Amino acid sequence: MRIERKAIVPAAMQAVYEKIRYAPAVKAGNTIYVSGQIGRDANMQLIEDREAQIVQAFENLKLVLEEAGASLSDVVDVTTFHTDMRDLPLFMQVRERYLNTHPLPAWTAVGAHMLGGAAGYIVEIKAVAVIGDSV
Repeated sequence: MRIERKAIVPAAMQAVYEKIRYAPAVKAGNTIYVSGQIGRDANMQLIEDREAQIVQAFENLKLVLEEAGASLSDVVDVTTFHTDMRDLPLFMQVRERYLNTHPLPAWTAVGAHMLGGAAGYIVEIKAVAVIGDSV
């Protein structure tokens, strides 16, 4: 049996889908696979302040999940990519504001020094969420 797949594209991220050519998320059955979310706003502009950039990445994750009919409490797995692992304490403070329901999701943090490049991004957040009853 083939599982139906659907691209999840919030209106504020339509440019990502059309210009950069990837879906912010794909829903397959009751599982939502969210592409890495970074700290840029709806105008695709980088948020420069470190904490504000992390907050924006989480807000983007939240936006994609809501478009898919899910919430942050449905997240079961998170992978984060960091240009500087010394930002982990700050990242964890912000993460606590967004991912604080129990059970907590699994989390893997990866150092990715080339992520920022000339653009200045410091973090990317990829997630998997599961909604509804599993069959």
